Amino acid sequence: MKVYPLWHISHQNEAGPNDETIHLDDEGVFINEQDGDDVKLLGIYSSEAVAEERIRRARLLPGFADEPDCFQIGEHDLDEDHWTEGFVRVPV
Repeated sequence: MKVYPLWHISHQNEAGPNDETIHLDDEGVFINEQDGDDVKLLGIYSSEAVAEERIRRARLLPGFADEPDCFQIGEHDLDEDHWTEGFVRVPV
C-alpha cells in the first residue's frame, strides 16, 4: 500500500547567485534546511489526489499563500524501511 506525505517548504535561504531566495530548481522544490528553510509535514494521505486537494485548501491559508508553489508530495510504501543504516553527527 502506498501513502503520500505532503510537505510545505517555507524558504529562508539565500542560496542564489545574488543571495536571492531559491524556491524551485531543476528537480522541483528547493530545500536547504541548513540555510533556514522550514519544512512542514501537512499530513500523510491515501492518494496523490487527496494530497493535491489538501494543497488547494492550504494555499488559502496565511503563510502557505505566500509560497503557493512550494509544496511537495512524496510516495512511500507503507511498512517499508526507508532509512536502513545508522548516521553520524557532524559538529558545527
